[in-house]
Amino acid sequence: MSRVIALTFNAFQENTYLVCDDSGSAVVIDPGCHSSEEQRQFREKVDLEEVRLESIINTHCHVDHVFGNKFVYENFCPRLLIPQGEEPLLQSYPQVANMYGLPADPSPEPTGYLEHLQKLNIGDTTLEIFSTPGHSPASVSLYCEKDGYILGGDVLFQGSIGRTDLPGGNHSLLLESIHKYFLSLPDNVIVYPGHGPFTTIGTEKTSNPFLTNA
Repeated sequence: MSRVIALTFNAFQENTYLVCDDSGSAVVIDPGCHSSEEQRQFREKVDLEEVRLESIINTHCHVDHVFGNKFVYENFCPRLLIPQGEEPLLQSYPQVANMYGLPADPSPEPTGYLEHLQKLNIGDTTLEIFSTPGHSPASVSLYCEKDGYILGGDVLFQGSIGRTDLPGGNHSLLLESIHKYFLSLPDNVIVYPGHGPFTTIGTEKTSNPFLTNA
């Protein structure tokens, strides 16, 4: 059994997730902790949950999802996994952050890459990787069939979808990703998005205007 713990960080109100298995193993998805206060909050949460971080996982490499890579890598876990097609974004992220007036240190280099339909084991929990581009060039989502949830990065939100006006965005490709890898899941699957509140597949099928009008 696993549990998902959300922390909201940085100026973009990005959702960082800890996926914690009952064995004590855990991974962090999209660490967005930017300020020293946010880093303190992250450390306190990891200590409180008494988990061992095994990997840092970036669903994609926009600035708000990678602010905490360096901190987590240096203090908890020197293993960083990203989609390979997101590597140019990761390398350029300090320059992009500076454009927003948010100075940032470079991220560590990835130690491995996430492949479509790859399965990651965290203790007794398995996360399956889906390639879900459209918001960014090579974004991935992570599905836990056993416990009924998907960590979707910035693909699908409550009542909305990821923006596609950033470099590498593609609206039709994003909709294809959502229909193929989200809407095909059971209605009760929980969607943990990169921003905003949680939702379910069934709710978005019936009420999301970007999908019901597509």
